[in-house]
Amino acid sequence: MPVRPTRVRRLRARKAMGNAVLVGALVAAGVTYVAIQKTVTLVVDRGRPEAVRTMSASVGELLDAEGILVGLGDVVTPSQQTSLADGMTVVVERGSLAGMTSLSPEDVGVWVMEGATAPLLMLASRPAENWFSAGGPAGSPHVVTASVVVQGKDHDVVTNADTVRELLSAMGIDPDRDDRVLPSLKTPLHDQDRVSYDRVAFRVRNVRVPIPYTTYTKYTDTLDPGELEIVRQGVDGVMIERTRVKLVNGRSVGSVVLSRTVVQEAVATQRLMGREEAAASHGSQVGDASWYSFAPGSGLTAAHPWLPFGTVVTVTNLANGNTVQVVINDRGPFGGRIIDLSNEAFARIAPLSQGVAQVRLAW
Repeated sequence: MPVRPTRVRRLRARKAMGNAVLVGALVAAGVTYVAIQKTVTLVVDRGRPEAVRTMSASVGELLDAEGILVGLGDVVTPSQQTSLADGMTVVVERGSLAGMTSLSPEDVGVWVMEGATAPLLMLASRPAENWFSAGGPAGSPHVVTASVVVQGKDHDVVTNADTVRELLSAMGIDPDRDDRVLPSLKTPLHDQDRVSYDRVAFRVRNVRVPIPYTTYTKYTDTLDPGELEIVRQGVDGVMIERTRVKLVNGRSVGSVVLSRTVVQEAVATQRLMGREEAAASHGSQVGDASWYSFAPGSGLTAAHPWLPFGTVVTVTNLANGNTVQVVINDRGPFGGRIIDLSNEAFARIAPLSQGVAQVRLAW
C-alpha cells in the first residue's frame, strides 16, 4: 500500500518548483536583455565619439532616450527611422537655414549655403518640401553645388538658384555694368559650375610728375678747347598728370593718361664749352626726343621750343648711334622732351613703337 506524502513534504515540493520557475524566468529575462541591448557610437555636432549602451529600436528612439533634440536644418545619419543595430555609428550634424538669404520679392525662395559638408549635401539634395514643415512645396527642387570665386576668394556653396544672377544676389552681390562676371548673369546654373565675380572700378587721379631739365651747350672761342663753364643751373619742372586708373578687386591693373598740364616749366642748364679744333657745330643739347604724326609739311622735319625755323639739326640716338638731319619748322614739345621729330625722321633712328629715345642735338 503506497505511503501518502505528508502536508509538510507537499509544501516543500511546491516551494522548490516555484523557485525553479523564478530562476528560469530571470535567466530568460537576462538572455532577452542581452539580446536586445546594443552598443552604438554617437557623434553630435562634430564632437568626440561616445559609446552608448541602449535598448532603443531605432535611431530616433536613441536620440529621444539621450535627450538629443533634432531641429530644422539638422542632419541625422542614418535617418531617424533606421533600425538600430549593435556597433552602428550615428552622426548628428547641426545645420542652420539662417545662412539662406532671401532676395527681392521676385526672387523669394532662392537660398544659398556656404561650406556645406557631406551630410548637408545629402539634405540639400532632398526635395524642397522636406526642408520645411509646411505641407506643400516650399521652393524649387532644383538644388546644385557650385564653386564661386568672389574677388579672388573661393566659396563652395549649395543653392537652388536657377541662374548666375540669382546665385550672386542670394550672396548679397549686385554687380554693376563695370564688374566682371563669368559666365554671364543670365547663364543657367548647373551642378558643379564655377562662377567668378571681380569688382571693377575706375578712379581719376591727379599726380604731380617732375619734368627733368635738359642741358643746352654753346661752343665758344673765349674758352680753351674742352673747358666748361656753367652759365645757369637747370631746374626740374612740375606737371600735373590726370589719369584714369582701373581697379580690379581694389588693385590697380592699368591706367590711361587723360591730360597733362605743366604748372612749372623746367629750366634748362646753360653752359659754355671751349670749341675743339674739329668742332663745327654752334650748339648741342641732350634729352628725350619723341615723334608726332601731324607735323606740318612732310619729310625730315621737327619741332623745337626755341631754335629758329630753318635750323638744320643733327639728331643722334645715344642708344644705337643712328643719326638723322632735320629742319626745324614747328614749336614744341612742352613738358620735358627737347624735340619732336616727324614720324619719318624718328623712324631713321629708332622704331616708332619705342615712342621716346634719348638723343643729342647738334646744330
